[in-house]
Amino acid sequence: MKTRSILIAYILLIATTLFWGGNFVVGRAVSAEIPPLALSWWRWAFALIIILPFSLHLLWKKRHILRRDWLYLLFVSFLGVCNFNSFVYLGLQTSPATDALLLLSACPVMILLLSRFIYGVRISYLQITGVTLSLIGVMTIITEGSISHFGALLSGNQGRFWILAAVFSWALYSVLLRKRSADLTGLEFFSITAILGLALITPFYLYEHFIQHRHIAFNTTSISTLIYVSVFASVLAFLFWNQGVQVLGANQTGYFIHLIPVWGILLASLFLNEKLYVFHWVGMVLIFSGIAMATRLSHKRAHA
Repeated sequence: MKTRSILIAYILLIATTLFWGGNFVVGRAVSAEIPPLALSWWRWAFALIIILPFSLHLLWKKRHILRRDWLYLLFVSFLGVCNFNSFVYLGLQTSPATDALLLLSACPVMILLLSRFIYGVRISYLQITGVTLSLIGVMTIITEGSISHFGALLSGNQGRFWILAAVFSWALYSVLLRKRSADLTGLEFFSITAILGLALITPFYLYEHFIQHRHIAFNTTSISTLIYVSVFASVLAFLFWNQGVQVLGANQTGYFIHLIPVWGILLASLFLNEKLYVFHWVGMVLIFSGIAMATRLSHKRAHA
């Protein structure tokens, strides 16, 4: 029975990373048709329509906890729901999905650095070397393998910088989850952060809609996109991920994050005809070597 539960957890986590990798590809595919903030806003509006019937009464029962922790909940909602998704979709307006996914793979390293600064978690020399390797990999992708491209990026295509801002926001969100109160279940926490995040996105969405005059047209493409990003990349991915954490534990589950760029790059090559260039491969090798050095190798040495 235990082996069966573990097998199911693996399947659910693989599906989760597939959904999240597909989110980047879909965001890039509709970048010319759906404005980024509209996609972010409607994604969470659809998700809330699905989950609120199951969670609204639970949130009402725990309203005293929500009042007590309102500042923390507001901040993590800003980071994880408002910032991350909006920044990703803004970045995908000009940045290929492949680049975005490879930059996302540096998130574990950024989490390590933020843990050091916020909680004083000690970083070994091996981890420092790994962090440095990953950052060099990130810079290789940003500059397309040539430092001379850096200045052009600052004045031109800034999609990769939006993605980096999204990665930083998600890393900080992940680190701050350590302070999350045990008084809220996973469903309750997801629901309240989705509600607050949607409220925080709203002023920016209204600016995009009324001031920039960038409107979403509700057609077959936009509706199917919203169904995917809200049902699969939001609600189902959340439920599957939580089940994986419950069965395998947070540490072992965390390694599945590295499958996101793998799935995403495969999907981008299949559906968007995006190609991997030499600087992509070099950056990928540096990023994943750094992650291996900063996490698994250093963990084994510490355990030994």
